[in-house]
Amino acid sequence: MIRILTNDGIDETGKKMLLDAGFEVITDKVEQGSLGAFLEQKQVQVLTVRSATKVDSSILHAAKHLKLVARGGVGIDNIDSETAGKLGIPVINTPASSSDSVAELVIAGMFSMCRFLYDSNRQMPLKGDTDFNELKKKYAGGTELKNKTLGIVGLGRIGQAVASRALGLGMKVIAYDPHVAHANITIDIKGAGKLVVPIQTNSLEEVITACDYLTLHVPGGKIIGDNEINKMKKGACIINTSRGGVVDEQALLEGLNNGKIAHAFLDVFTNEPKPDKALLQHPKISLTPHIGAATKEAQERIGVELAEKIIAHFKN
Repeated sequence: MIRILTNDGIDETGKKMLLDAGFEVITDKVEQGSLGAFLEQKQVQVLTVRSATKVDSSILHAAKHLKLVARGGVGIDNIDSETAGKLGIPVINTPASSSDSVAELVIAGMFSMCRFLYDSNRQMPLKGDTDFNELKKKYAGGTELKNKTLGIVGLGRIGQAVASRALGLGMKVIAYDPHVAHANITIDIKGAGKLVVPIQTNSLEEVITACDYLTLHVPGGKIIGDNEINKMKKGACIINTSRGGVVDEQALLEGLNNGKIAHAFLDVFTNEPKPDKALLQHPKISLTPHIGAATKEAQERIGVELAEKIIAHFKN
């Protein structure tokens, strides 16, 4: 019997699929420092993780029975895939499961910025009963998303899901992706059918200089730093729901402080789970604690996709 440790949890639907297929599923949460020894002691053959667990070289070398590492999510940057490859351990992920959830969070972040919702939700409980009219004046300068330009860096599944929603809001969408020359964006209008909008990608510089909002959907790397921020429109906004470090946090803080960048929305941080306090306390940043895929629907899709891929790996 194949033994699986779902160290960061798995949706009940996916768990049931694995149990029905004859796998043993362990749902214990094993601390990082004890994981390698636990995997070896229990002779675990499959390890599934989300973003919390780091599968480093020491864990992979310790787990002699490990035959597969699976990540519930898009990227695999928390898994030492190079070492896994050398040890003959395949690494898989679930790139198709969280696109809708992340895309909706991006749109929520843009609404939060353009209508000052993040700051209003901080201030109203403190001052709403004493400074109501002053707060009303403070937030009177909101803007609409319609007719604004959204720049998307990374036009994969998530980038295209964001584009679909932004187009539905009446935004202009431009994109950069070195691996995608063009994409057909589908806007699914319930009860009225589907509308397909073609998008040709541009250079990174063209995107960052023309956009009012910039959202990033790449697996990692440093994409936006001082140079890129200096080229952006004054008053532009930046959204990062991809990976911490894709946007240089110090460059972002400087851009916010000097007025080049109007607002930012961050779901991911360089030093998770202990983000820089300067980011957490900045009055122009809307924040969430890495919850891009944290919806009931996405978690079920992730669990199902994980189960399907694990079952297929051992049945083929």
